[in-house]
Amino acid sequence: MTEGVRATSEVPVRWQRTPVTALGLAGAVLLAAAGVAFSRPDLVAVALPLGLATAWALARRPAAGILRLAVSARAASDVPHESVVAGEVDAALAADWVQLAVDQGGLRTGLADVEPGDGRLRTRSRLRHTGPTELTALTARGVDLDGAWVTGASPRTALTWNAVPETVPLQQLPVALRLTGLHGGHEGARPGQGGDFRDIHPFAPGDELRRVDWRATARLARRPGDLLVRRTQALSDSTVVIAIDTADDLGEAVVTWGTDDPEHSGVTSLDLARQAALSIATSAVQAGDRVAYHVLAPGGRTVRAGAGARQLARLRDVIAATGASDVEVRYRRTPVIAHGSIVFVLSTFFDGAAAELATRWRAAGHAVVAVDVLPVPHADRLGREQLLAMRTVLAERDDVFAELRATGIDVVPWAAGSPDTALRIAARGQRRLRAVRR
Repeated sequence: MTEGVRATSEVPVRWQRTPVTALGLAGAVLLAAAGVAFSRPDLVAVALPLGLATAWALARRPAAGILRLAVSARAASDVPHESVVAGEVDAALAADWVQLAVDQGGLRTGLADVEPGDGRLRTRSRLRHTGPTELTALTARGVDLDGAWVTGASPRTALTWNAVPETVPLQQLPVALRLTGLHGGHEGARPGQGGDFRDIHPFAPGDELRRVDWRATARLARRPGDLLVRRTQALSDSTVVIAIDTADDLGEAVVTWGTDDPEHSGVTSLDLARQAALSIATSAVQAGDRVAYHVLAPGGRTVRAGAGARQLARLRDVIAATGASDVEVRYRRTPVIAHGSIVFVLSTFFDGAAAELATRWRAAGHAVVAVDVLPVPHADRLGREQLLAMRTVLAERDDVFAELRATGIDVVPWAAGSPDTALRIAARGQRRLRAVRR
């Protein structure tokens, strides 16, 4: 996301007394009493303005108003990949000053007293992960008459930033086993224009005269008047479906699995899933294919199949806004897939739900590629029991991959090795399979 984002809130405030007034009155009374008891007029002189100031603060109750908060953020232009975001906070209230509690990344990072006016409170956040992140959250209250009156704490005003992942260049993607479109960059199974040589065929209604092969006609024509045309393969497009599993968000550090610790988790599976989804979508759109996007979670986002720069921009925004599912149940819906599509299933494949969906789509005749987005696990600080548990779940995952390969599904690891090489190998295998089917 290169444009700035902004979050605002307006909250009516009600003023309430603070212990400052009680302390001021008590101090004035004690000083005056001590001055009278000890014949100290200087103490009485000090108590008099203190008492008058406290009485003045009690008599002048601030008028009810509206506390306005505005939080804005933009990517720092001098930092690549938008890893640093600069923000500004503006508070407006008819008061002496406003107290702000600032949270960044879900943690309380500081308190600030600001005077309403033209000044701005500036923040700077370094992003550790892509996707939706609570960049800055504010809780504010107003203070007036030297702390004699304060407002209640305002509701939390949070600003979410959707960080776009960096794409990996992909030279070639696998395509559907049966191409049905008439436009694109892939060689189809039907005769048409734009592809490689297909055959020499007798002239038929609908053939163009410029397709007549005069040398072949002179050599192979059996009767006078027969014409032979040179036919080529049609160029077709493919429908690419990206299905992303958001049930798990596991980091490189195995010790953080099952905990919400983004500071120490390292690169997470959803970081890699967002990167893989955007890389596949970019490569497919550049090849002229249609791309659809589905989040495999209850209420997950869906983007219908489309092509072109506007579709890629739409996919980029949706992918950047894809976060971990906050629903405890696993996905319970199967997206509708157009006939003759190739489906990229992005998951860690720790449970059988994503593998079951991939197998179901393969049985329906779709080409399916299982993209493993689990980061390379680091077993640091693991006990013996934890290390044994990690090896067990990884072994079970290997069994899932073996079953997927047995059903004709290509498995591509995104974190280990080169995903571009693995996808090109899968594309060659599918080309051989299409050639056998012809």
